Amino acid sequence: MLKQPLLEHNFQGETPLRTLWLLFESDRLHLLVAGLVFIVKHSPTWLTPLLTANIINVVVERRPIAELWWNALVLVLLLFQNIPFHVLYMRELSTALRGMETRLRSALSRQLQSLSIGYYTRASAGVLQNKVVRDVEAIEQMVRQLSEGGLSAGSSLIGALVITAWRVPAFLPFFLVMVPVSALLVHTMRRSLAMRNTQFREEMERMAARVNEMTHLIPITRAHGLERNELERMDSTLSQVRKAGLELDLTNAIFGSLSWVTYNIFSVVCLVVAAWAAYYEIIPITAGDVVMLTGYFSSLTNSVMGLVNLMPPISKGLESVRSIGEVLESPDLEQNEGKIALDSVKGNFRFENVDFHYPETDASAISGFSLEVPSGENIALVGHSGAGKSTILNLVIGFVRPTGGRILLDGRNMNDIDLRTYRQFLSVVPQESILFEGSIRENITYGLANVPEKVVESALRDANAWEFVQNLPDEIETHIGERGAKLSGGQKQRLAIARALVRNPRVLILDEATSALDTESEALIQQALARLMKNRTTFIVAHRLSTIRNADRIVVLEKGQIIEVGKHNDLIRNENVYARLQAGQVK
Repeated sequence: MLKQPLLEHNFQGETPLRTLWLLFESDRLHLLVAGLVFIVKHSPTWLTPLLTANIINVVVERRPIAELWWNALVLVLLLFQNIPFHVLYMRELSTALRGMETRLRSALSRQLQSLSIGYYTRASAGVLQNKVVRDVEAIEQMVRQLSEGGLSAGSSLIGALVITAWRVPAFLPFFLVMVPVSALLVHTMRRSLAMRNTQFREEMERMAARVNEMTHLIPITRAHGLERNELERMDSTLSQVRKAGLELDLTNAIFGSLSWVTYNIFSVVCLVVAAWAAYYEIIPITAGDVVMLTGYFSSLTNSVMGLVNLMPPISKGLESVRSIGEVLESPDLEQNEGKIALDSVKGNFRFENVDFHYPETDASAISGFSLEVPSGENIALVGHSGAGKSTILNLVIGFVRPTGGRILLDGRNMNDIDLRTYRQFLSVVPQESILFEGSIRENITYGLANVPEKVVESALRDANAWEFVQNLPDEIETHIGERGAKLSGGQKQRLAIARALVRNPRVLILDEATSALDTESEALIQQALARLMKNRTTFIVAHRLSTIRNADRIVVLEKGQIIEVGKHNDLIRNENVYARLQAGQVK
């Protein structure tokens, strides 16, 4: 399970490195152990030149042959210890990485469940998916490469400097010159790399969003013969990704080649100077030391090159940390902590002079809305497009909060209620049924545990769905495909009604539940809805006015305000807005 501090931590304005440190809060010990074990298992790399120098000096200086065997034995033991220590290193590193990866994806998932519905009107589903999948993977790869490449380069670098300072201190300045040069080169190129990685990441997110959009539009695209238009839009997006990728690759290529040439020139200079100093005996240096320095030149060059080559994945990984931070830092949360938790709901609503306007608009979507709805009443909301019907439904669900006035639920201000507990007593049947890949049973009982077979069957019967379910290959265990692709619109809608019935809600939202259906399917669903609405507070939005004739009250809206309220027959006799809407549909 996710530890709470990761989600509750305030990420606002925090640097990616501090965020990364927090992500490993529970596994820092594993990282420390992995680092120490790596230094031991990697020791042959930076000790081999020293042992080789000793062996060469035994031959050149005619030392006792026992020194040869002792150095050889130490070298063999160093090589063999790599096996158990490498396994231990990988176990500790993998424990830390997989733990971080799981906690981070869990934190993102929890944050996505906590963000307001308004956030999702501004954020693309494809982009959010990219953050949870690709960005977390990029962070994991960055840390893995830092742990392997960074520790390898770092330990080799330090080993070379320490042993050189001990054996040939006069050559230490040559080594030290290479470090500031590499740092200067990294500093010069890092800004360009960061900019290119940001551009590439943004283009990848736009591509993910476009692919997501394209797949959802395929039925419309194919139906209208717009395949060429859609492919042109996709090709344009892919071209931008290609351009950003080429620019990133070119920057990396220039960065890498300049680094390689610079470091190898230093290596050649150091080798020539060492051989020259040994030849003329300018400083006390043995033949073995020349070979050792040659090995350390190469080791040092490769180490610095390794550190430099780590910059692209580090830059990419830190950009992914920033990308994920856009979700973790978002203040657009639905605040429920510390509010009143409900263990029962009667369904009495009172709207007191409620106003609401969306942040990106100046005009009010709802203005001065006052209405009392007793428990068990069916309220229908009608009006032209933009009249405020959907806004009222969102207010009832709690997706948005009033910007003026208040809404009382069973006498309590909804702003003071933990909406998560309230929604356990609420069900929504939308215009487009939201189903997932799985069986009919899994879709109906989604979020519920141990639902008796009789309850599921009763819900299917009351939803007029039992007959068609019985005719499916595996009946109630039949998998319905992604978004219920194997079912018709009427069948999906009846399953949505069955899902609502299983929950036995006290408050029911019907949002254009029959608008996209044929006459026969609508008749079946109207029967099911009549059973569903019985003894429940119901808010109905319906395009077809014929479907709301039997509502207890009809509320007619215009520009966010109540124009008239009453039963169907009374409103027809008034010959006002509702009567004109009815007449327009009859024609």
